[in-house]
Amino acid sequence: MVALTTGLKLHLNSYKPNGESGMNVLANLKLVTSKRKIGISPEIQRRHKLSNKIWEQIQLIQAQNEGRIYAPVRLKTVKNAETGERRTIESPKRVREWWHVSEGGKIHLVLKYGSKQITFDPKGTKNAIEVANKDEMLAVFESLKQAVEAGALDAQIEAVSGALRAGFLK
Repeated sequence: MVALTTGLKLHLNSYKPNGESGMNVLANLKLVTSKRKIGISPEIQRRHKLSNKIWEQIQLIQAQNEGRIYAPVRLKTVKNAETGERRTIESPKRVREWWHVSEGGKIHLVLKYGSKQITFDPKGTKNAIEVANKDEMLAVFESLKQAVEAGALDAQIEAVSGALRAGFLK
């Protein structure tokens, strides 16, 4: 009880009703004019989308290397046909592999944005990266994720995104 009253006395003694202590505090702060930006740019949204999908591929490779199954879940709202009640359930999300083994035994991995493959050359003919094994593939996916987050593939993402949008305009 003594400590509580002592602390209260110290707090009350530091309070000055004329506002001098409050002005001193404001004088020590850096005041700026700020306006919160609503939403993020489409380029950043596309980067996040591709980065998240690459992260899923990394998780899939790691799970396969450890001998387990990678099965992320998504929330889905379903309606009961009998009662009409809506409820949210967890359903497994399907994650497809972005790689396949070629005839020569090498692994070819592709980068996808939506259902379209990203090409890496200006002509649009090089759409896969060849790796020797899954360890190397894991390292390539991690470096691709860093490249996407840094904006190195923005032009390719924009081209594929435009092709996807054009498909919906038909």
